Amino acid sequence: MEMLSDRIRNMAESATLAMAAKARELKAKGVNVISLSLGEPDFKTPKHIQEGAKDAIDTEKYFGYPPVNGYLDVRQAISDKFKRENGLAYSADQIVISNGAKQSIANIFQAIINEGDEVVVFAPFWVSYSALIELAGGIPVYVKGDIASDFKVTADQLAAAITPKTKALIFSSPCNPTGSVFTKGELEELSKVVLKHDDLVVIADEIYEHINYTGAHASIGALPGMIDRTVTVNGMAKGFAMTGWRVGYIGAPLWLAKACNKVQGQFTSANCGIAQRAAFTALTSDLGPTYEMSKEYLRRRDLVKDLLDEIPGFKTNIPQGAFYFFPDVSAYFGKSDGETTINTAGDLCIYILDHAQVSLVTGEAFGDDNCIRLSYAASEEDLREAIKRIKESLSKLS
Repeated sequence: MEMLSDRIRNMAESATLAMAAKARELKAKGVNVISLSLGEPDFKTPKHIQEGAKDAIDTEKYFGYPPVNGYLDVRQAISDKFKRENGLAYSADQIVISNGAKQSIANIFQAIINEGDEVVVFAPFWVSYSALIELAGGIPVYVKGDIASDFKVTADQLAAAITPKTKALIFSSPCNPTGSVFTKGELEELSKVVLKHDDLVVIADEIYEHINYTGAHASIGALPGMIDRTVTVNGMAKGFAMTGWRVGYIGAPLWLAKACNKVQGQFTSANCGIAQRAAFTALTSDLGPTYEMSKEYLRRRDLVKDLLDEIPGFKTNIPQGAFYFFPDVSAYFGKSDGETTINTAGDLCIYILDHAQVSLVTGEAFGDDNCIRLSYAASEEDLREAIKRIKESLSKLS
């Protein structure tokens, strides 16, 4: 007998995790599936970070419960990183370390949203934003950029979306799923709108900060008047190839950092102590391995762009960060191979999984019904083979 809450019944499943699960099921049956659905670096965590974790185990000092918001020296290292790399003045007391940036974002929404509050979400958006807002009792209000605008929302669009019920704004830069990156000038225009509204909190998701091909990452919290209005979300997963270590963190106004600490204290308590020591090593060491990974992602981006341009009907922008393409595939809607008719981006993803054995994610989950997301955090061999298979399978649709 199922006795689920309405909250859980109404919650959408993560589309990225669902597609990854389908790919694993096929692989378990012996199907040679190439997975381009998850946003997971294919690099190993750099050796010096691994050694930091081993050293922490050997000292036997980090086996007990850490403070809920994280070890003080790790929070200080994050504070120093924010100042050094981002121009953000968050003290160690304004840092909360969580079990991944996803928990960081969940903590924020639980801390600030009352039932019926609105959160402006720049679309396309990371799949979990909407579910986490709704779980906290809020209402996502989507403001959409399209491929013609490099998927970036303008200040005028933001201004038009704000109502008396608006509590917060959330966006990612570099963006998952589009790879778009806001320039400092574009963030300045957005900040002018924000500063006209005293009770509006900005949640800036900067998890892909180090995978940025523009040469200059800009943080909205570093702009005049914005540090007390901005929560900056970041973590170790993408730039340091530490997805499984589950270390995310925020810098926030003190009142909100304390509230997130309170929320986390009831849900999970602290992040794993050994993972924090690995993060400390990463944060206080040379970023050479991170920069090398970013260079490789850029090389793959250019390779994949050339290959995708050879597929008729695919329209792509040129991502300036992260490791995704988000092509518009609406040219295939209404086409059929005689057995299957493609009506949606979701249909196309299933068709490609069934006929090309490549897993992708529908753009419907990210707020754009015309697109699909492809991760190029994979080997060159897999990328070439996957896009070859996709091209061949789509040639059968007419």
